[in-house]
Amino acid sequence: MTGAGDSTSIRVLIVDDQAMVREGFSVLLNAMPDIEVIGEAVNGRQAVAQVAALRPDVVLMDIRMPELNGIEATREIVAADSDAKVLVLTTFDLDEYVYQALRAGASGFLLKDASARQLADGVRVVAAGEALLAPTVTRRLITEFSRISTSPRLPAMAQIGDLTERETEVLVLIAQGLSNAEIASHLVVAESTIKTHVSRILVKLGLRDRTQAAVFAYEARLVTPG
Repeated sequence: MTGAGDSTSIRVLIVDDQAMVREGFSVLLNAMPDIEVIGEAVNGRQAVAQVAALRPDVVLMDIRMPELNGIEATREIVAADSDAKVLVLTTFDLDEYVYQALRAGASGFLLKDASARQLADGVRVVAAGEALLAPTVTRRLITEFSRISTSPRLPAMAQIGDLTERETEVLVLIAQGLSNAEIASHLVVAESTIKTHVSRILVKLGLRDRTQAAVFAYEARLVTPG
């Protein structure tokens, strides 16, 4: 049974130009009691329209699509709705386009060959407002492409100067993939204190979420490869 009609269900829009991929993900997610697939789109342009019409909790977004690719679609979606949550789908992990999608506002990414459990867990994490940053491969992706990026964040150092020493420390731990609870444990403070720090970091740096904060930290060289 799907979660149709259940207001507590996580409402998902699947965006991919391959029908088999859309159907496969739809079957897997609708089998979950707390997730409901509410629509599909075959390209980025259709995705932007569907998000505006359906207001999904999470968008599963392919990158390589006709008419409007996933990067540009993600950028348009988050520009129109700062609360929009996009989870990018890719066929291989070290994908420069995934990195660009993270910079555009995606909350994380999943490989298309992810298991049903990984797919559902990814949707739940992003729906809850967390960044899908914990896997080592995500940090490797950000590290690799921030290092070779031809468009570094020039105001980065000036913006970092606006952060307190503790906020800078929290930013580095975010980039390393730690959750609020893990950061709180590491710094021996209350989790609510970390949430406050994270909120202030995002405001001071003009960032929308933890994923963009992690990308920023790598591009500003606060976190280095290795």
